Amino acid sequence: MKFIIIGLGNFGSSLAVLLTQMGHEVIGVDNKMDKVENFKEAISHTICMNTTDMAAVQSLPFRNTDVVIVAIGEDEGANILTTAMMKQLKVKRLISRAVSSLHQTVLEAMHVDEIVHPEEETANRWAWKLNTEGVLDSIPLSPEYHIVEAYVPERYIGKTLGETGFVNQYNVVVLTTMTTTREQNEIGSLIMKNKVQGVASAKTVLNEGDVLVLYGHIRDIERLLK
Repeated sequence: MKFIIIGLGNFGSSLAVLLTQMGHEVIGVDNKMDKVENFKEAISHTICMNTTDMAAVQSLPFRNTDVVIVAIGEDEGANILTTAMMKQLKVKRLISRAVSSLHQTVLEAMHVDEIVHPEEETANRWAWKLNTEGVLDSIPLSPEYHIVEAYVPERYIGKTLGETGFVNQYNVVVLTTMTTTREQNEIGSLIMKNKVQGVASAKTVLNEGDVLVLYGHIRDIERLLK
């Protein structure tokens, strides 16, 4: 796929680099030359441009681009103006970043269907990790339903998933399990690595130190992990 990412701050640059590493063609755009220079080797293409200037923006190859992401965060006005231009140019798929509730309201009024909140989403994931014992990570699919990584509670060690009764007792589904091992990184330090065990079944045995990948209502997952 082909992406244009406008704004190479922490969020935009990280996203652009990851998508490039996944084999996609990415054009990273920023109005600061130092950022463009910093990422020219890590992103497919980088361009220095003022994206609030319609004449300049029209030179970008939108016709062959699948997704445009407006990742500008430090200047809400520039984000809104750039997003408005993307709407006017009728790009195939538009994703815009919001940094405040008012900013989101403006984007919604512009009928931007996909709005991302990287800071809020990161804060929510960390809140879950810090609030619930044993939780390693959490991906919210909606305010109520999450996919959660958590260590196997001690009372279930040695049991099969069929014996745990997670679905009947808690209405929580185990998507897969992961084993954790220690490996040396490039500089010789020990790091933790998770190995996915494939799709979980009723016969999957839960061992000490295993990680469960759970799906369900956050209230039910909390009950299971207590």
